[in-house]
Amino acid sequence: MNDQVSGLRPPTPARGDLPATRHCLRCRTAFMSEGFGERICKRCKAQTSWKSAIPSGDGGSRRRSSR
Repeated sequence: MNDQVSGLRPPTPARGDLPATRHCLRCRTAFMSEGFGERICKRCKAQTSWKSAIPSGDGGSRRRSSR
């Protein structure tokens, strides 16, 4: 088998995806974030309520059923 992926470069991050100080969406404290996708601080992520969170809703889609 030929390894064709070896010549590819890793994807470059988005221009705004930089480490920065951000505010946690749960507790509002400032923390050092790795990028714009990280919005919950490590302290909140370590809590049992975060680890055992169950998504709200019934799991169904939000589309309207056709009549």
